[in-house]
Amino acid sequence: MHTLRTALLPALALLVLTAACSSSDAEDEQLLTARQEKYCRQLGVWQKARDAARTTEAESSGYDEVDGLAQIALLTVRPLRDESLGEGRTLGEATARAMNNGDSAAEGRVVEYCADAGFETLTR
Repeated sequence: MHTLRTALLPALALLVLTAACSSSDAEDEQLLTARQEKYCRQLGVWQKARDAARTTEAESSGYDEVDGLAQIALLTVRPLRDESLGEGRTLGEATARAMNNGDSAAEGRVVEYCADAGFETLTR
């Protein structure tokens, strides 16, 4: 009986640890997905406002709104800023380049990031 108990305890401990890790991994994945969705949604809002401002008479209030939306998007990327986009680029850097410098290649990379995350419909 003692031998059986000795053999079962490590296996039971491993099972408990594995279950705890799986639960934590699932929560981490849900948090990542929620952050990605929030970021991609805000990116899409910024893109729509920017495009609308380009097609209408340039009013300072219109551009101020676009700048404000860019700032909100830059804040939403903070928890994801170190996500790799390949070639040594990060999501934070690409977002800043797209919004602050009008870098269309960087914007393409962040849109692709959203598509890869499953949120392609939130961006243009």
